[in-house]
Amino acid sequence: MITTWGEWKRYPTAARGDRLEAPIGPGIYEVRTVATGALFAFGAVDNIAEALARVTAPSRTLKSFFIRRDAIVLPDLEYRFCATGTREAAKIAAERMIGRREAYLSGAA
Repeated sequence: MITTWGEWKRYPTAARGDRLEAPIGPGIYEVRTVATGALFAFGAVDNIAEALARVTAPSRTLKSFFIRRDAIVLPDLEYRFCATGTREAAKIAAERMIGRREAYLSGAA
């Protein structure tokens, strides 16, 4: 199984009026900080578009409706994804990628 990542895209914000472009199906997603390239989120999921939409969404609880909080300031983010046929295939591909990343980091240290 060959996993092919899409190109990096700027993560949408309400202020810019951007839209999220991702498939409604299983696969892997990765979100990173633009300035540093640091990993912000990663996962193997049933629905890539839904998972990416939830990455920066604040959690809603009954308590949060009554307590006002300041807006969370997020760094500039970008995302990419790799669609797969099934969630199981996505999990296998994600485990391989994590293994490769760990091997690279242990060799670089």
